[in-house]
Amino acid sequence: MNSFWSLWIIVLTGVTIAGVLWILLANRKTTQHGDDQKTGHEYDGIEEYDNPLPAWWMNMFIISILFSVAYLIAYPGMGSFRGMLGWTQVQQYEKEMADAEEAFLEGYQQFVDKSVEGLAADPKAVKMGQRLFSNNCSVCHGADARGTTGYPDLTDKDWLWGGSGEQIRHSITMGRMAAMPAWGTALGEERVHAVSRYVKALSEQQQADPAVADGKVIFDMFCTACHGASGEGSIYLGAPNLMDDIWLYGGSVEKISESVRLGRFGRMPAHGELLSEERIQLISAYVYSLSQ
Repeated sequence: MNSFWSLWIIVLTGVTIAGVLWILLANRKTTQHGDDQKTGHEYDGIEEYDNPLPAWWMNMFIISILFSVAYLIAYPGMGSFRGMLGWTQVQQYEKEMADAEEAFLEGYQQFVDKSVEGLAADPKAVKMGQRLFSNNCSVCHGADARGTTGYPDLTDKDWLWGGSGEQIRHSITMGRMAAMPAWGTALGEERVHAVSRYVKALSEQQQADPAVADGKVIFDMFCTACHGASGEGSIYLGAPNLMDDIWLYGGSVEKISESVRLGRFGRMPAHGELLSEERIQLISAYVYSLSQ
C-alpha cells in the first residue's frame, strides 16, 4: 500500500471515530424531564419522552469507541501500520494450518505403513480417501470419479499409466503428461481418415476387414511406436489401448480423426507438493478400490 492510501485510511478512520464520539457527547442529555417534555413522536399510543439515555447504555457506547481505538493500536487497520502486536493474517493462517496438519497426522498415523492395496480393503481408509478425493480430484474426474471427455474414468480397469497401487500413487504424486502428436499436416486428410477407420476397426475387432487395409499400412508406419503393433498401447508412454471400446476423447470415426489430425495433450497435475504423503496414500487407496 503506498503512502497516499495509507494516510487516506488513517485520516478517514480517525475522523470517523472522533466524529462519532463528538456526536455522542454533543447530543448527550443529563436532565430528567419526566412527563413535562416529549419529543412529539407517537406510535400506537406510545409516546417518546425527551429524557437522557440510561447511564449503562451511554457507557457501553463510550467503551465500544475506546475498544476500537485500542484494537487499532494493537492490530493492523490504520493503513500501513502493522499494529503493536505484530499480528498478520498470514501468520494466523499458517498457525491454523500447522495445528490442523498436526491433528491430521495424529489421526492418520495408523495408515502410514500400509500399502495402497491394503488400505483399499479398509472401509474406514476408503471413506477418508473418498472425502479427500472429493476435495482435490472431483473437479476434473467428477464426484463419482467417472470422468468426462478428456478426463479418465477411474472406475473401470482401463489405465493409461497402470492401475496398481504404486502406479496410481505415482500418478497423483508426480503427475502425468500425455502427448499425442498432430498428424494432420504429415498425413493429409485422406490418410487421416483411412487410419482412423482402421483404429475404429481395431476397437470392434474387425482389423482384418479389407476395407481398412490402407489404414493398417499407415498405422504400421506411424502409430506402432507408441500404440504397439496390435494397438495394445503402452503404460510406459501413456498410450491408450486401441483394441477396446474405451475412449477418452470419443470413439466415433470423426472424433478419432480429430485426435489424429490435431493431436491430444492431456495433463495430470502433480500433487506431491500440494498434499501430504498420508493424504496421497488415502486417495490412491480410494481410486484403487474403485476399479476392484
